[in-house]
Amino acid sequence: MENETVIRLSIFLGLFALLATLETLAPRRVRSQPRSSRWMTNWGITLANTVTLRLIAFALPLLAVGAALDAQAQGWGLFNLLNGPVWLEFALAVLILDFAIWLQHLITHKVPLLWRLHQVHHADVDMDVTTAIRFHPIEIALSMLLKVGLVYLLGPAALAVIVFEILLNGTAMFNHANIRLPLGLDRIVRRVLVTPDMHRVHHSAHRAEHDSNYGFALSIWDRMFGTYIAQPEAGHDAMQVGLEWQDARPSRLGWSLTLPFTRK
Repeated sequence: MENETVIRLSIFLGLFALLATLETLAPRRVRSQPRSSRWMTNWGITLANTVTLRLIAFALPLLAVGAALDAQAQGWGLFNLLNGPVWLEFALAVLILDFAIWLQHLITHKVPLLWRLHQVHHADVDMDVTTAIRFHPIEIALSMLLKVGLVYLLGPAALAVIVFEILLNGTAMFNHANIRLPLGLDRIVRRVLVTPDMHRVHHSAHRAEHDSNYGFALSIWDRMFGTYIAQPEAGHDAMQVGLEWQDARPSRLGWSLTLPFTRK
């Protein structure tokens, strides 16, 4: 769609700058590592992810938004067959896609091979806005293939896919950000959206806690399926973020990219 990339990139960079500024002005936790080394690594992983998706686009030109346009043109997918009200299809598409991301996230914790990839995200010893973009390129590729397949099955409007991806990216940066929300505001917001305090529990080094709070955008799925934990047992200031066995190596790009292929 016209100007889609510019609009999405502008929103992404604007939100990133805002959240990074808030992290500086009102941090939730004291950093254990300098921000510069971690940010270089996390942005390096993001660059690798961008290259990976560009390579996929050569073999599979129709990524998520393109798949929605193609499904609409071909009349494929549930919504194109039902031809219901636009507003209802839009709302259902966003809800179903968000649930699919929640379920995919849960599965990456349960399947050992997928966990080897996903642990790159959890290996970040500090949690801030750049943690939201720290995913192994292979995991990003698998996630995109899953999303494209789901889009063909659903047949949502391309605009719904764009809005969902903007929502997903924005809320992921928000709930990974090292920002201090007033407790009363946190309680209100987390009724609908995943907050930084809620998602930080998921990044706990303790297995029982990081196997909870899988949501990226909407908080309803964890409450609905019994995977919700309100607060970490040790408290947000004392809790250990990351993995039990790790050290400072996650701040190195090469180590992070090769982590899934090493034995720990």
